[in-house]
Amino acid sequence: MADAKKKILLNAFNMNCIGHINHGLWTHPRDTSTQYKTIEYWTELAQLLERGLFDGLFIADIAGVYDVYQNSVDVPLKESIQLPVNDPLLLVSAMAAVTRNLGFGLTANLTYEPPYLFARRMSTLDHLSRGRVGWNIVTGYLDSAAKAMGLSEQVEHDRRYDQADEYLQVLYKLWEGSWENGAVLNDREQRIYALPAKVHKVEHKGEFYQVEGYHLCEPSPQRTPVLFQAGSSDRGLLFAGRHAECVFISGQNKPATRVQVDKVRVSAVEAGRNPWDIKVFMGLNVIVGATEELAWTKHAEYLSYASAEAGVAHFSASTGIDFSEYELDEPIQYVKSNAIQSATKNLQNNDWTRRKLLEQHALGGRYITVVGSPQQVADELESWIAETGLDGFNLTRIVTPESYVDFIELVIPELQRRGSYKTAYDDGSLREKLFHGKAHLPKQHTGSHYRH
Repeated sequence: MADAKKKILLNAFNMNCIGHINHGLWTHPRDTSTQYKTIEYWTELAQLLERGLFDGLFIADIAGVYDVYQNSVDVPLKESIQLPVNDPLLLVSAMAAVTRNLGFGLTANLTYEPPYLFARRMSTLDHLSRGRVGWNIVTGYLDSAAKAMGLSEQVEHDRRYDQADEYLQVLYKLWEGSWENGAVLNDREQRIYALPAKVHKVEHKGEFYQVEGYHLCEPSPQRTPVLFQAGSSDRGLLFAGRHAECVFISGQNKPATRVQVDKVRVSAVEAGRNPWDIKVFMGLNVIVGATEELAWTKHAEYLSYASAEAGVAHFSASTGIDFSEYELDEPIQYVKSNAIQSATKNLQNNDWTRRKLLEQHALGGRYITVVGSPQQVADELESWIAETGLDGFNLTRIVTPESYVDFIELVIPELQRRGSYKTAYDDGSLREKLFHGKAHLPKQHTGSHYRH
């Protein structure tokens, strides 16, 4: 695992909306993100990413609106800050039909999705994609979503993870335990499609969920989809160690990112797993040109369309703090909330002001931005992998689809020349491609213990 030339994993980071991470860029004349409502927008993107041998398309989602900044949705509506936003799962069938290898990491909030029906939706997509789906497990952090779903307020942070642990128990029972291997006979002459003795009723009586019934789907290629997760709080890491196969982090520098990656590896070991059973991805912006000068020219052009205020409005929702209430150079006070713990923790540890936040969000978001020639970008990506222990990156879109086209045409060949990126897809399901093992959960994963 210390091989300096381990292959970098890549997901395209996207969302079924106009403004995702880098806000304001929808106004760029070459950006096509306002076409997100069309099937062609997504099928063409999927084909582009597969041409670049991307491992997956990771699709974020929210169930509420960003109404913390100025205590309104005015800025999110004007700048389309993840509003409007459409369902991510409904995109997969079309994209799977025009690709053969690209994986799909789908965000779904378990707090508002009954596990019995959600299990069927994911199994259906796993069947239709021939085993290429993953689930990004989220519990939500927006009070606006909780209120829209009939709750008075968001469930307390750690309590949401308690509920998530039980939710996964129910899903494992359905995906892994309800139908045995060999349950499907598909014998026309005997008139037996499935053997009753090999199909089992799930009976779950827990604190949060009461489920009695059979999984409605026969076993899909992966049974359990590849499990993604993004929580980096202590409780989130405990959850990741038990369940996650891919963890998504937001790093701001290499030493701090190394600490985050190591914590993820330790969480896996403490759950009885191998430290390399979890692939760790970091969100990243890349602006590349044929030369360094051209890349910085493009960077300056993008900055002229970006909205730093929209980025800060987004961050307000992530932290639960209304930054509009602060003067430009007034120190921002840390406030404990049920929002994203890692985001508020960063504010607690730094002398932040609104001016500094606006500077950080100059490109409309707060992810690290790598700018340069193909060689410079490749150098930096390899450096992040070598110095932090990361497995790969969730590559954001800045201008759509230009950001991905540039990366595929300029950076991918340079990484391949260095031996740092694959030249062809492996066979098999998403799990087999990522882990070079079997299609189903490995035996050391807690979910495998629910099999018959």
